[in-house]
Formats: sequence, C-alpha cells, structure tokens
Amino acid sequence: MNSGRVRVTTGGRIHFGFLNLSLAQDRLYGGIGLSVREPTTTVVAEPIDDSGDAPTIVCSHSTAHEHATRAVDILNLDSVSVNVESALPRHAGLGSGTQLALTTLTAVANAYDQPPQPRENAPTLGRGGRSGIGVGTFETGGFIIDGGHSTARFTIDRPSDGSWAVPPVITRQRIPDSWRFLLLIPDVDPGRSGTEEEASMRSVIKQASPDIADRIAGTVMRKLLPAIATENAEQFGTAVKTIGRLNGRWYTDEQGGVYRPPAGELVASLNESSSCYGAGQSSWGPTVYGITDVEHAEAARDAGQHALDAAGVDGNVRVVRGQNDGVTVKQLES
Repeated sequence: MNSGRVRVTTGGRIHFGFLNLSLAQDRLYGGIGLSVREPTTTVVAEPIDDSGDAPTIVCSHSTAHEHATRAVDILNLDSVSVNVESALPRHAGLGSGTQLALTTLTAVANAYDQPPQPRENAPTLGRGGRSGIGVGTFETGGFIIDGGHSTARFTIDRPSDGSWAVPPVITRQRIPDSWRFLLLIPDVDPGRSGTEEEASMRSVIKQASPDIADRIAGTVMRKLLPAIATENAEQFGTAVKTIGRLNGRWYTDEQGGVYRPPAGELVASLNESSSCYGAGQSSWGPTVYGITDVEHAEAARDAGQHALDAAGVDGNVRVVRGQNDGVTVKQLES
C-alpha cells in the first residue's frame, strides 16, 4: 500500500433553497445550489508512526479532529496527522460543515491510498441528511439539484447518524465561464446549526404550505433550468431571486422575516443595482449572494460594499467564479 502526505482542497457552495418543505408532497427537501471557487477548505494529512493499541489523531482543529477520528474508524486506518490550512467561515451559509467533514475524510483516506467514498460515508459523519448539495458539489462541482428524500421517511426526531442515504443528484449543469457570484458575508452572528437548526427545520416542515412548492417547481422548470442551459445570467438571477423569496416565506416565523436580518436589507440593496441580476440569502445565512457576470463584476463588488455600508454592518465582499470540478487531491513530498 502506498501512503504519504496529501493536500485536499474544495470550494464553498451557494444554497438557493429547497424544492419542497411540505409534508403534503411525495418528496421532501430537494436542494438547489452551485459550487464556487472561493473561499476554500484545505486539509493536509499524512500517516504517522505510532505503536499504541489505538490510532492516534494529531490535529489542533477541534472539529477536524472529530472528523478525522471518525474517518480513521470508518476506514479502519492507523494514526494520522491532520492540519487545516484554510476553512470556510463557520455556519455562514457556504457549507462549512459538510466541506470540512468530507475534505478531512478524503485527506485521511488518501494519506493511506484508500478510497474515501464521500457519498457513502457522509451520513456516518452526520452530513447529507437533508440537502445533497454539499456532497454533490464536493464530488463534481457545477450547478446541482438533488432529489430529496421520501416524505414517508420524515420523523419528528433527528435520525441517528448513518441511518440515511445522501439525496441523489437529479440535475447537474456546468456553470458558464462568464458568470460571477457576489458574496456578502456580514460580521454578524453565524447562521443556525446543530440542534437549533434541526428544531427550526422541523417546525417549518410541520406547517409548510404545499402551494409554495408548486410555485417553486414551476420556476425551476420554466425559468431556472432553461436559463442555465442557455447561459442567460439575467434570467438565472431572476429565477433564483424568486426561489429564494418563496423559500423565505416558509421560514418567516423562524428567522424573523423572509430573510434573516440583516440579509433583507442587503438583498433589497443588491436587487436595486443594475450590476446584479438577482440576490438572495444562502441557506440560513448570514451570507447574501448576487448573480452577475464578468462584465459587471467590479460594479457588483461596489454594490456589495454599498449594501453593507447602507445597512451599517461590517463584512467581507467577494466576487468569485463558479467551480465546475469537484475536490482536488495533491500528493506532497513527505
């Protein structure tokens, strides 16, 4: 068996929303999203010699340490050293949890020249229980819609890790090279995660209107998919803006409005700019996205900074490319 030091890198993802959150429909969830090149999560792993009875995990990053411990157990590997060189901002709406879990798994596996099987192992790491966008973009990049889960399997209590399968990818499209994505990451409290997120989602699902799901489905079929197939950024932006607003109606009681404050102010400001074709909140936020293109990228960046200034909040403004490839693995010299 060949083994050695490896570096694994993946980008973030924008989550535009779900196809359905109503128990009246046959399929639940069904994520819509795409992969972006930046910001990134990068993990380096290498085997270490250890004569102990149990594997030793050397990692200063507490969350990655937990993922590495699980990965070693899942894959039946030996001791490993793991270093997180970069990570997505935590709980900001860019997929930090899934990307760190799968990047760590992949780094540990490749350090021992073993297949990581991220889709199969994600549930044991506690990932992919609702949305399949994080796993799908990790695998292939691009624009993705997943098939969700059977509504009949919904339970009030959170299923135990490993008891579900990651939703299948039902649509994957290449992101046009000329498109750009404005990311506003305000310096506010992070989005919901863990038990708080689980409780909020179940509250939303129990009272979600099926009429909203019907409207989202129509927008996806008649506007969103044709827009990306014809590389029409303006129509794509209009479609994701509509999908995000409709999703927000499901979450109004849980997040204090169609968008979580201050996302509403930021979205409204971006939608007033001719440089952005559509804006919305990614996942639980606080990250807000805008759809633009290479021709309007600098104007969109200015619009993003103006939106933060007008809302009276500090934050980070990025204009990034889409990512049409999945995770990258590079062998390093030991």
